[in-house]
Amino acid sequence: MSSKDTILRLIDYDRRTFEAYERGIRRLGWKEAVKNRETGLLSFKDTLVHVLNVHESLLIAVAQDRPEIWKDPIRKRENIRSWSDLHSYRNRVWKGIDELIPKINEKSLRNAAKIPWFRGSYTLEDVIFQASFEQAHHLGEIIGAYWQMDKAPPQMMFIPTMTRIRASVR
Repeated sequence: MSSKDTILRLIDYDRRTFEAYERGIRRLGWKEAVKNRETGLLSFKDTLVHVLNVHESLLIAVAQDRPEIWKDPIRKRENIRSWSDLHSYRNRVWKGIDELIPKINEKSLRNAAKIPWFRGSYTLEDVIFQASFEQAHHLGEIIGAYWQMDKAPPQMMFIPTMTRIRASVR
């Protein structure tokens, strides 16, 4: 399998996983979504917004040289006040990522990418992995909070997510 194919599978997995967590949290209701869980970003909603911020920062602003995105107020967690706001922001982020996907090839994955808050230069492939792994870390916080609620979290394992088989999440 080529690097391009691996990266495209990773982006697909990240999208499916994010949307599974959004659906799962939505089923809990808005009050539960905004409740302080004492996690790194406090609430489920703020964690989801942060994950979208990461994807947008890395896969759109950095990878597609669109730094103006960082000035957009919709990115601020406090400006996401409803499921509709979250849904709109998510759709915007995935639309931007969809614009990157056709540009991904073996050569582009080796292109230099500058992340302003990290010293040094990285590749597009590094940037995509950074976004994916950061999503995984933050969904791990949500998993822990679900367990504290004595609830099973949404699915995150790669094989069940990508094949749609059912597997225990606890």
